[in-house]
Amino acid sequence: MPDGKNKQLLHLVFGGELSNLESMEFRDLDALDIVGIFPDYASALQAWKSKAQMTVDNAHMRYFIVHMHRMLDPHNENKTAS
Repeated sequence: MPDGKNKQLLHLVFGGELSNLESMEFRDLDALDIVGIFPDYASALQAWKSKAQMTVDNAHMRYFIVHMHRMLDPHNENKTAS
């Protein structure tokens, strides 16, 4: 069991092409790019930036960071963790 200092704060990075720029609906769910699951926000942000920069020429392509640790433990009110 991890101690308080090394608590895992899992983050998912994924992206895909949006149907239009004013919605959060993806054009093709089968084509979603699951970049990976990362142990902390800093490494997730690095992966997000890399993917976002690689697709900068496609205005419909968007990448997201999902704070999985918040979904896995919704009762934890720790607002200081990213």
